[in-house]
Amino acid sequence: MLNLRKHFLLDPSVTFLNHGSFGATPKPVFKEYQRWQRELENQPVEFLGRRFTGLMAESRAALGEYLGTHADNLIYAQNVTIALNIVAHSLELGTGDEVLTSNHEYGALDRTWHFLAKERGFSYINQLVSLDSKESFIDSFWSGVTAQTRIIFLSHITSPTALIFPVEEIVKRARAAGIITILDGAHVPGQLPLHLDSLGADFYGGNLHKWLCAPKGAGFLYARPEMQHLLKPLVVSWGYESETPSGSNFVDYQEWSGTRDISAFLSVPAAIEFQAKHNWNDIRASCHELAEDAQTRICDLTGLAPLHAKSDNWFAQMAAAPLPADTDIIALKTRLYDEYRVEIPVIAWNSHKLIRVSIQGYNTKKDVDRLLFALSKLF
Repeated sequence: MLNLRKHFLLDPSVTFLNHGSFGATPKPVFKEYQRWQRELENQPVEFLGRRFTGLMAESRAALGEYLGTHADNLIYAQNVTIALNIVAHSLELGTGDEVLTSNHEYGALDRTWHFLAKERGFSYINQLVSLDSKESFIDSFWSGVTAQTRIIFLSHITSPTALIFPVEEIVKRARAAGIITILDGAHVPGQLPLHLDSLGADFYGGNLHKWLCAPKGAGFLYARPEMQHLLKPLVVSWGYESETPSGSNFVDYQEWSGTRDISAFLSVPAAIEFQAKHNWNDIRASCHELAEDAQTRICDLTGLAPLHAKSDNWFAQMAAAPLPADTDIIALKTRLYDEYRVEIPVIAWNSHKLIRVSIQGYNTKKDVDRLLFALSKLF
């Protein structure tokens, strides 16, 4: 595996196995980010007042080509939480309606739906799913669908458990049943190939500052053209009732929310170019092998089996391994970092204690060896 550590700004004293939380940006991409910031500061009125719409359209076009959709089906947002809050706040749900999700969802989005369920009176259901196979997952999840199910909200790759869910079949079934689909793809761009038009989800939120390695604060919202009319602006600003409409209300209503630094969005094409230049399909494959090795070695150390079946390609560059039930997760995380300089999340998820390993192009077997050495001393 070609090691890309020299291209990143990461502290060399830290064994960084937590790319999944906030990502890390390569030096060339960060340089482009700073170039855009300097250009903004050189003439702020010219940049934001005259060039904003064109610059954002160019960047969305590059992102659309990368994600397999038209630029007008995308808007930039700082992160998936904001992107999917736009969707969740827009949809008209009330008493008797149900939103079906899994028991593996990201806490911030769980809280979003809990908040709206209390406000509006609909039910938010975290369905227990089987991980014995992709087929058993689909059957167990779909068993939660009822006549009242209006929305299916599901992670494409889960945050706490790092699992790839078979969302393609769920989207297909939901479309046939007239159920709206909303996918949380926070960990997908850069980690899995993604073609949004072919996938067919009604709404899809993704982060670009994680596995695509764009600067922090770069994410997107995709809306299928037939569903864009359902979305309302989360922040009402000049794009609403615009005097110079772009031709897409979806873009006009959401893109301008007031003065902000758009440099992270404009740097996304540089992130796409960086990964293409470094043969990212090969990098991803090598990272998966190392993540698989890390999970296997942790499970051998603890004597605990993974949450999922061994087959079916349940994960890519990020893998979770169970820890003993009596693990003090706060103490373990603290000691891993303070004593061994290993940066890695240790998580309480439902009734499980988990450690989640992220492998990016800057990681090597030495990083996994360091983690296992530390764990062997701390257990």
